[in-house]
Parts: sequence; C-alpha cells; structure tokens
Amino acid sequence: MNKRTYAGIPEKYGRLDDAQVVLIPVPYDGTSTWQKGADKGPEAFLDASENMERYDIETRSEPYRKGIYLAPPITENSTPEKMVEAVYKITKNYIKQDKFVTLFGGEHSISIGSIRAFNDSFKDLTVLHIDAHADLRESYDGSKCNHACAVYEASQNTKLIQVGIRSMDITEVDNMVEDQTYFANKMVQDDDWIDDSISQMTENVFITFDLDAFDPSIMSSTGTPEPGGLLWYETLYYLKQVFKQKNVVGFDIVELCPNSQEKSSDFLAAKLYYKMLAYKFKYANSKNSDDDE
Repeated sequence: MNKRTYAGIPEKYGRLDDAQVVLIPVPYDGTSTWQKGADKGPEAFLDASENMERYDIETRSEPYRKGIYLAPPITENSTPEKMVEAVYKITKNYIKQDKFVTLFGGEHSISIGSIRAFNDSFKDLTVLHIDAHADLRESYDGSKCNHACAVYEASQNTKLIQVGIRSMDITEVDNMVEDQTYFANKMVQDDDWIDDSISQMTENVFITFDLDAFDPSIMSSTGTPEPGGLLWYETLYYLKQVFKQKNVVGFDIVELCPNSQEKSSDFLAAKLYYKMLAYKFKYANSKNSDDDE
C-alpha cells in the first residue's frame, strides 16, 4: 500500500528527501475548555485537502510541486508539557534539515512547542499571532502549556504581534503590548493596520493562525467561535503582504473542530494552508515587489 501523501499528491512530490515543505499533524485536544474535537482537526483538514484543486489561480502556481512531506502525526498526549516537548523536538529536527516546516493542530497549545523550536532556530523572531483570543495567560488550569497560554512564552521571548483579538481576560492585560496588538473592533475603523503591523515585524516571521480569527459566518467549526472576526479576502490580502515583505520561516494552523454536518470549515482550512504555501513560494525571492499577480 502506498504511503498517504498530503492532498493525494503524487508520491514523488511527497518524499522527505526532495520536499521543500514538511507538514506535521498534531491531533491534540488535551486542555480545551469548551467544545472538544480539535484532535480531529488534522484528519478533517487532510481529507478536505484531498478534494481540493491544486492549481492556485491567484499566483498561477501549483505549490505542491515544491514537494510537501506529510510527517507522521505527533501523538504524545500524556500531559500538555510532554506534548509541547514532543512538538518542540520534532519541529526543530525538521528545521535542521533545512525544510520549510508547517504544523496543523490540534488545539492552540501545540504552538508553544512550535514557536519554541523556531525561536531557537531563527534570530530576532517575530511571532505573528492571528486569533480571536489573546492567549496570554502565564498559567491556566494548573499548566503553563494550556491552550489559554499559547503565546505567553512568545510574549516574553520573541516580538509578538497580535491581530484580530476580540476576547480576553483582565489578567492578560499586563502581559499584552498594546501598540503591537490589533483589536478587531479597531481594525474595521483603521485603514493603516496592515502597514502598521508589518512595519513592526522583524525580518524573520513565524505565523500562528488560530482559525477562530475568522468570523463564524465563514468558520463555524472551531472550539470557541467569536463574533466580529476576519473575512476571507481581507485575510488573504494581509497574509500576502506579510509573505511579500518579510521572511516567513514557518507557520502553524490550529483549532479546527470539525462538524460532520458542516464541511465548509474543513475546506476553508485546507485552502488557507495551500494559499500560505502559494504565497511563500511566489514571494520568497521578491520581497517588496509591486507584482500582485
């Protein structure tokens, strides 16, 4: 039997030795506090990806031809701390192999490990955190590796830019850098938020994308949906500008909580991942270009 490949791509594009991209599934949902099911997210994402057209119209490209290796899933789930350590070690190992490493969760706590690995591997790292929630608690429910703490460590050890935030606890205020935080209610009134946020980033950027950043009208299958979120084309425009102007070194996508009655969210997640790869390869060598094709 042939090994499963990302999006059903031909096996020659899915071999680790030749692939430029590594995709690590992390089916973990150990600390979520409302709706469970994010551990089923990677499988739903992969299933949707297998039913997706692989030509990207906007960039006129087929990103899969760069090679995408579907890594074995990280299944450590005995404790949040051990899961984070496993994500850290495995992610760092693939980075050392000079791969463009991407992850698909699982809940947002997986990002503690992925951010730690990228911060170890790239100087002066900016973490671009796109999310409805601040995720800045130092500890929650007895653990520093809870999903509510997803970017606390990043706030201490990297340059953290937060976009789309519209839900937080008062205890997180002191951990937030407000002039590097773009609240959803203010973004709709501010035409400059895209340029302003990108100007604050260092050259190397890691993106952690929580799918509840999107408005529930287009992304309902997530553990904690919040009204007033991002829409599809504005999000793609923003991501495109980040990939054009900065060196995106990797990314993760988290918090798909699939619903068997609602498949469009799975497909949105699949398209988002593929679009981010399309932008990476389109703009990797043409930062600051005016070419929008």
